[in-house]
Amino acid sequence: MRTSYLAGNWKMNLSISEAKALVADLAVGMKGTDNKVMVAPPFTMLSAVKEAIDASGASIVLAAQNMSDSTSGAHTGEVAPAMLKEVGVTSVILGHSERRSIYGECDAFINRKVKLALDQGLEAVLCVGETLEERQSGKLEAVLDTQLVEGLKGVSDLSHVVIAYEPVWAIGTGETATPDDANSVHAYIRKKITELYSQEVADSLIIQYGGSVKPDNVKDLMSMEHIDGALVGGASLDAKSFVTICTYNSL
Repeated sequence: MRTSYLAGNWKMNLSISEAKALVADLAVGMKGTDNKVMVAPPFTMLSAVKEAIDASGASIVLAAQNMSDSTSGAHTGEVAPAMLKEVGVTSVILGHSERRSIYGECDAFINRKVKLALDQGLEAVLCVGETLEERQSGKLEAVLDTQLVEGLKGVSDLSHVVIAYEPVWAIGTGETATPDDANSVHAYIRKKITELYSQEVADSLIIQYGGSVKPDNVKDLMSMEHIDGALVGGASLDAKSFVTICTYNSL
């Protein structure tokens, strides 16, 4: 049985005081849920958020939104995995569509990060997904194949890997894939993982959906067979909204 995994990607938002308050409210609101919950703040507030999580006593995973593909050295502006671990990070989001489209990260570069994260003992959340143009031109499966094969190249163990399917056209737009459409893509990803690894690995793999997940659509999305969680953007910045999402099966 796969555990429901709800993640909040705060992107470049919030102040330290706002982040700490959000964690405190989240900790209170998620009491009693068995769902796995993650927050991914900007680098500058990771330490403060870790302190807030510890003070709350809640089991909230602390994640980074990105990391370097190197362990140390002359990499101005980058953050190494050991630096993230030092402040309490246990998971890292890699290959987000905004990193791919805005900052030009390619599959080979993302793959180096995935392998380094795993080698350093971090959970890797690998994001995959198609643009609207790719979807409309029938390239969805080809895009996913490339991102999965290249992103996981050289990775033999997926026990600390999460896949996040995020249709680029649905991120921050208010548009959301229908639950059935999202589920069919998740099923395709699971089938591809079966081909690359095994049925057992595919059956245990957590696949999150990301793309304008909100309190009013989370239950329908999470009711689908192959959707195991959500990678939430804007709705994770509001404690009430994110609590509702994280406790969707308690409503």
